[in-house]
Amino acid sequence: MRFPTLVSSPHLKPPTSVGGVMREVLYALVPGVLALVWLFGFGVIWNIIIAAATAYACEAAMLATRKRPVRMFLADCSALVTAVLLGIALPPLAPWWLTVVGTAFAMVFGKHLYGGLGYNPFNPAMLGYVVLLISFPQHMTQWAAPASLVADPLGPLQSLQVILTGVLPPGHSLDALTAATPLDAVKTGLGMAKTLPEIRSGAIWGALGGKGWVWVNVAFLGGGLYLVARRIIGWPIPAGVLTGLAVPAAVYWSADPSTHPGALFQLVSGAAMIGAFFIATDPVSAATTPRGRLYYGLGIGFITWLIRSFAGYPDGIAFAVLLMNMAAPLIDSYTRPRVYGQSRGGRDD
Repeated sequence: MRFPTLVSSPHLKPPTSVGGVMREVLYALVPGVLALVWLFGFGVIWNIIIAAATAYACEAAMLATRKRPVRMFLADCSALVTAVLLGIALPPLAPWWLTVVGTAFAMVFGKHLYGGLGYNPFNPAMLGYVVLLISFPQHMTQWAAPASLVADPLGPLQSLQVILTGVLPPGHSLDALTAATPLDAVKTGLGMAKTLPEIRSGAIWGALGGKGWVWVNVAFLGGGLYLVARRIIGWPIPAGVLTGLAVPAAVYWSADPSTHPGALFQLVSGAAMIGAFFIATDPVSAATTPRGRLYYGLGIGFITWLIRSFAGYPDGIAFAVLLMNMAAPLIDSYTRPRVYGQSRGGRDD
């Protein structure tokens, strides 16, 4: 006689799982990744592949070292999300070792050093990115020029050759394949006492911002709204980031439009949309209370604007996220909802 298998509680299947959430995030990233490939070439895909291979290798090694079930944790796609976010943040023709170093640091020191998924106080992808930005600034600033401005763009295999060997195909030069990003061009031009109309007279500019960058941010915006509609992420953090970035930009632009980019330029340039919807919303390292999420997002947006406007780096999303990661526990402690049945002083009503 066979007895039924007893299964411990809970008996209700949760509406979402870690793997399900991570896969939804990957689906939402697809439009932005395609826009980056269209704008900057196939090097974006090679970066993602190298980062993914490194992330899974480090994840498996750390899980085995910690004596945790390797297959179960590899299947949740959290390592792949980290790899994709870091891969698309790096220059499309970055050398392979740069991607490996950044991804390995993100997985080992940003994730598993603190206990693995669910325990990391910092966003792993941004931690790896900042380490690379500080350690290898020359490689991190060699961003590919938009394909529309390159006379002879590199093909998929040529991009892979450059990434693996650092050797350019005959007839190509690094100066012809790379260009300043719109944020970098503004930062450099203002430092040379130029006005914004003078800076925006170059070939990389379109009607609203850098050529192609508007569509990249629109694509990530679309993916982010998909996540909000699917209730994978909430609206307060993205709304806070975009508001914190746009409002001070609008105020300073209204005071002096010749030296301060406006709100629209800030929102469609750099990593504004991917930062607001895909990076700042990391559920582990972000604030968790309802009001705290809004304050957390506002802080990221405002710090990003400060760095873009007055600091030495063109974009500040990564630094802003890490700084607010440190502030998240304090924000949560001051914005905890009042427990039902208790007064504000903590005594029973």
